[in-house]
Amino acid sequence: MAIVTTKAIVLSALKYGDTSLIVKCYTEDEGIKSYMIRGVLKPKKKGIKAAYFQPLTQLKIVANHNTKNTLNSIKEVQVIHPYKTIHADIVKQSVVFFLSEVLANSIQEEEQNKTLYSYLETAFTWLDVHDKIANFHLLFLLNLTGFLGFYPEMSQQNKAGFNLLEGVFSDDIQDKNVIHHNNFYQFKKLLGINFDDIENVSYSKDERQLVLQTIIQYFKLHLGSFRTPKSLQVLETVFS
Repeated sequence: MAIVTTKAIVLSALKYGDTSLIVKCYTEDEGIKSYMIRGVLKPKKKGIKAAYFQPLTQLKIVANHNTKNTLNSIKEVQVIHPYKTIHADIVKQSVVFFLSEVLANSIQEEEQNKTLYSYLETAFTWLDVHDKIANFHLLFLLNLTGFLGFYPEMSQQNKAGFNLLEGVFSDDIQDKNVIHHNNFYQFKKLLGINFDDIENVSYSKDERQLVLQTIIQYFKLHLGSFRTPKSLQVLETVFS
């Protein structure tokens, strides 16, 4: 067992028994880790508080990481980037629940990836301080594919469609995995841009849902274990 000090982003917190939580985090130093936080739900609990483990909270933790496939434990925790708006804004809360579910579903590795960690840290800090965020989740997910190994191959964008299975542009619009016409046009709007550009991307309610469904299908084709997030319906309702 090793004592590790690392930054961590909370992905999920499940109640265990009457007073404990099982918390899954993406850590900067060791990738995905799960922790048993015992007694944290007791009334008047001192020290570590349940509020620290809201989805996508950015923490610094001192933890015991064991070498067996059992739950780890946290000795100390502090919030290193207290959000100003995310947990008070119903729209941002819905986005956060959705994205935390996607991340918990799509990142499995217990290994260091500081570039991915930095992307998550930067993205959620951006979300906290901006107001025009209706397209944030779309660009976040599309850019995430780059860290997961299947960002669209950007050459030959003049072709008639995009093959979701192959991750390349294609003229074979008869292929069931090739998106084309309006679906393709709306998807292409997100390619190669950053978060500061998204307020210039215009989508209707139906177009936004179409693009989200396309991106979810893209994830399913490339990540065998990926499931449609349970929070998707809530997110679509918020942006309808």
